Amino acid sequence: MAKPLPQNTNILVEHIRSDNSYCMPSMEVATDHYSLSYIISGDRKCITYLYSFTYHGDCVTLMAPYIYHQTLSTSSSPYEKIMIKFSPKFVEPFIKEFGIQLFNELYSQNVYHYSKDVLTKIRQMFVDIYEEYIKSEAHSEFILQGMLFRILKTVWQERLQAANIKYNANPLTAPILNVLTFIENNYSSNPSVNDAAKVAGFSTAYFSRLFKKQLGKSYSEYLDDIKLHYACILLIQTNQSIMEIALKTGYCHGNYLAVKMKQKLGMSPLEYRRKGKTNST
Repeated sequence: MAKPLPQNTNILVEHIRSDNSYCMPSMEVATDHYSLSYIISGDRKCITYLYSFTYHGDCVTLMAPYIYHQTLSTSSSPYEKIMIKFSPKFVEPFIKEFGIQLFNELYSQNVYHYSKDVLTKIRQMFVDIYEEYIKSEAHSEFILQGMLFRILKTVWQERLQAANIKYNANPLTAPILNVLTFIENNYSSNPSVNDAAKVAGFSTAYFSRLFKKQLGKSYSEYLDDIKLHYACILLIQTNQSIMEIALKTGYCHGNYLAVKMKQKLGMSPLEYRRKGKTNST
């Protein structure tokens, strides 16, 4: 699952910087929010179970909830964006004013392009909403709501074109999607490949081949990526010990989690926690 909104909040605005090699380790899905991003730099490809699309600096990307997706780099350029996440409840007044049809049409596309002048205006809107968000003052959500609605209206009215969508030759099938949901709900108990095969309704051997064909990695590799993803969320969002987080995410010991993080991310859990909390302040 994609990183959720913090508890008791309806909007999150982040300025995210990653190196050119950053790649989402697995398919993710948001269940509690929409996302809207201004891409400052970087060339990326996003893969969903039905289609894929590319995007780059100076465009706006959108993602609705309940769409499994994964992104990867397609160039040596660093990846930088300002991303807004907001709950369905937060956008209800906008939908009431402009209509659900317009909102759904807006989110039916994932990438929009703009003229140079409009891009300058949109970029400043994203910078402004980020600066307002980090103030964290009284009545901030009310102010941020108005700023978000202005961005949504501009993104829709000033668009030039949407990105071309390329449909997958091998879209993820329903049994595999069921397994992805099963993994999300049970990763902490380390479900075996046999358990997953039963969910899919296939023999273990056939399921293993099908899973790797559709996801590009083995079942065990994918499960490990999901466990690590949730461990990283807990490292940033809580003050739980490394051992507590390891046990909650299916690792037998804090030392084993540390080994996995060093292998996959090049840093220890404590280093990751320090870096993540510094970037969020």
